[in-house]
Amino acid sequence: MAVEKHGPAVWQKVYRLLGDEADAADCFQETFMSALKVSHRQSIYNLGGLLDRLATARAIDILRRRIRHRSFVGEDNVYEPEDTNPGPPVEVQRRELSFLLRKGIGTLPRLEAEVFSLRYFNDMSYRQISKELGLQPGTVGAFLHRARNKLRHYLKHET
Repeated sequence: MAVEKHGPAVWQKVYRLLGDEADAADCFQETFMSALKVSHRQSIYNLGGLLDRLATARAIDILRRRIRHRSFVGEDNVYEPEDTNPGPPVEVQRRELSFLLRKGIGTLPRLEAEVFSLRYFNDMSYRQISKELGLQPGTVGAFLHRARNKLRHYLKHET
């Protein structure tokens, strides 16, 4: 029942963060398995919020694993599925920027990455994020400011 109700939102979140169907499928499954483990330990009052936070955390973990793997293997190529229908240059630029942004999010500390993802991928307000993560709204703003600056710096050096 939970998968039917919350599954589409979880899938959209993980796919948007990861940009890869296989990784998104793994993340989707990990998210629901983690929620099940949490439900055995404590009562869940907001399943949608829990799934959202777990999906974000799991997706960030996968992004970090990608970065570690590429560093270890020495890959620097853009990780995007091969496009059988090449689009205009704007689409290529969008994909490259999307890849670099996902890679950059994977380099951020966990809370900064979560705050950034909740704000810009879920369109949550500072107040909603602070409630979700148990932080003060000012702290959310500070994490978001740091994350944006780090991502700006990362993107500047990567492009």
